Amino acid sequence: MLAEAGAVDSRPDRFALPLAGVPVAIKDNVDVGGYPTRHGSAATSTAPARRDDDLVRRLRTAGAVVVGKTRMPELAIWPFTHSALGTTRNPLDEALDPGGSSGGSAAAVAAGMAALALGTDGGGSIRIPAAYCGLVGLKPGPGVVPLPGGADEHWFGLSAAGPIARTAEDAALMLGVLAGTAVDVDGPGPVRVALSLRTPSPITRMRAEQQAAAVGAAARLRAGPGGAEVALADPPYPRGLARRWTRRWLAGVAQDAETLGLHPADVEPRTAAVIRKGRRVLRLGPPGATAPAAWRDRMLAWMDAGGFDVVLGPAVAGPAAPAGGTPGRGYLSAYLTAAARVPCTQAWNLAGLPAAVAPVLVGGRPVGVQLVGRPGAEAALLAAAARLEQRVVPTAVRV
Repeated sequence: MLAEAGAVDSRPDRFALPLAGVPVAIKDNVDVGGYPTRHGSAATSTAPARRDDDLVRRLRTAGAVVVGKTRMPELAIWPFTHSALGTTRNPLDEALDPGGSSGGSAAAVAAGMAALALGTDGGGSIRIPAAYCGLVGLKPGPGVVPLPGGADEHWFGLSAAGPIARTAEDAALMLGVLAGTAVDVDGPGPVRVALSLRTPSPITRMRAEQQAAAVGAAARLRAGPGGAEVALADPPYPRGLARRWTRRWLAGVAQDAETLGLHPADVEPRTAAVIRKGRRVLRLGPPGATAPAAWRDRMLAWMDAGGFDVVLGPAVAGPAAPAGGTPGRGYLSAYLTAAARVPCTQAWNLAGLPAAVAPVLVGGRPVGVQLVGRPGAEAALLAAAARLEQRVVPTAVRV
């Protein structure tokens, strides 16, 4: 790492590099030359990767210094970061989990081990740990940032790669490097915001702190000159939305296991259950593009009808789980626990819409709120996040 930093310092163009000397952490499912890529599993190869993934090359070309790989749950399946490889703790409270699956990436940034981290997000895996660790995280829309390994798609269109950072400005800088185009957070914020406290999950009980954070964030966006117009409005979530996302998730994990040569006996019991269920989905026929396209069109038509630029709501339903509190849990227990705690993010992977998380302060503690936009709205979402990050929000307001 020191040699890499010295090499950056000796480059004649170092003052023009956007990430010159900036320490960056990389999620364990992205290849970094010289580091093993274990996909969070004790069963995968420990041989070091021969070369950097294209995303890592882009970061290094911009002057970033890779400080290491970060932990994730096995095959990036869960919204917590615990596996046979160990337990990752939340730097804000070491008794708590940092979320997942990019939990190690978020923990590295929150702990000050790295200024930026690369994560992947198939159902909230960037945004959930950003929310739990008091950070900014962005899931870009499809095609904005290349997928690891040069893949055309992953998890049947659910997955994206993106930044985790302490500030929206830092996230925008990293996004610009990954996407190959500058991203400005000083642009105009949203004109009309839909505030929604509803989730598509029928088993979720949204905690008061998360609701207060979203309502207070809306008040922040509305306040001041040029403030946004805010209206209470719930997205038109279709019945069966969670089931449609779950089929892609199961089938995508089964495909990953096959690519890696993993068998159910090689992995944790709950992972084996996901693989078996995913194989059954694939035998019935791979998930098609009809359901995501219909949901996306329905959502965009709703935004058009209301004139909404952004949908604002809670990022998670409640506080993080205890660190290491999931060992031995089977598939059903882990799945239902995850569905109850983190129901707010998966819809936007299915729709293929960009979504960001920013921390606001409620009672002195950071609480994440989620911002969802139209295709191509990544810069606008980060501009809105910049107006919210680490700001105290009012908790007794009406919308």
